[in-house]
Amino acid sequence: MNTRYEPLFTRLTFKCGLELDNRLIMAPMTHFSSLEDGTASEAELAYYARRSCGLGMIITACAYVAPSGKGFYGEPSAADDDMIASLSSIATTLKRHGSKAILQIIHSGRRADPAMVPGGEVVAPSPVAYDRRDRVDSPVPRELSGDEVQQLIQDYGEAVRRAIKAGFDGVELHGANGYLLQQFFSPHSNRRTDAWGGGVQERMSFPLAVVSEVVRVRQQYADRPFVLGYRFSPEEPDTPGITMDDTLSFIDRLAATELDYIHASLGDFWSNPRRGAKGYLERSRLEVIKQRVGERIPVIGVGSIFTADDAMDALATGIDLVALGRVLIMEPDWIDKVKTGKEAELITEIDPALQQDLVIPDGLWHEIMNTPNWFPVKK
Repeated sequence: MNTRYEPLFTRLTFKCGLELDNRLIMAPMTHFSSLEDGTASEAELAYYARRSCGLGMIITACAYVAPSGKGFYGEPSAADDDMIASLSSIATTLKRHGSKAILQIIHSGRRADPAMVPGGEVVAPSPVAYDRRDRVDSPVPRELSGDEVQQLIQDYGEAVRRAIKAGFDGVELHGANGYLLQQFFSPHSNRRTDAWGGGVQERMSFPLAVVSEVVRVRQQYADRPFVLGYRFSPEEPDTPGITMDDTLSFIDRLAATELDYIHASLGDFWSNPRRGAKGYLERSRLEVIKQRVGERIPVIGVGSIFTADDAMDALATGIDLVALGRVLIMEPDWIDKVKTGKEAELITEIDPALQQDLVIPDGLWHEIMNTPNWFPVKK
């Protein structure tokens, strides 16, 4: 290995006691390939197996915690005990070569697919009409009742119990990209006047209640080190919407919990704040976030990291872990090539002729080929 890249392969131990072999993880990416009932398909397992060599940990595609939260076709389920065997097959596949397996869990809220949820009824914090992040065919969602909010908190906890029983090494709460946890935090989508809405501190109430519940479940059921993480989007473009100042207040609260890490969801690691974050001039969002939390909690950085030098530049900002996303779809041998001094051979564009060699499920391949600018495509 080129000695320049040795810092990428140093160990990290989370607060819960789980140790990673290196600082490189697979970011959670939708694969559109679970079966209709939410169980794992052979194509899904083969996709994970092809990418399970050498990463410190692998975070799965998001799995819904309740039938009302399914957002798209091919989404895995963690909503019922009948899913435990399927979840176990995913965990076993991910861990086969030493990577730690993390199940990401989600409720889509207003972004659920009405064709896939019971009665076609989409639920959300508030009945706010369609916006740019919703499906074009989304109805105005129904506002969740107080009892339903409490039930959803329990649903997240039950999904963690299932992940523990299935053999996962941890769970990541998907609080980013406009889904339910973010919807409660956002002044755009949360217009409630009860205890779950109001000012920025009140809008944190639901995600923090979910964090408290999953920590409680871990304490009750985990008989081994088990990681809990939280993924968030630092800002929203909407007015009103989440600002960097809101997020800095939120991550202060998250850092004070028993979470093991926080994970910023970004398309570009080096993107700068749109608004807020006074006093952090000329710094990227991730640098602002890491400076704010310091050593209180590890931070995962992600966003258009393709080469080994990209990963080193990201790590040099002080973040604790580097998430590789699209590049692991294009280059499943990323870790091996860097470890063996072949970093110059890394593939950073997708070859339309190599779906089978790359072991990419049909659903994901369709999305790649039909989503302009998502992937660099080899000409």
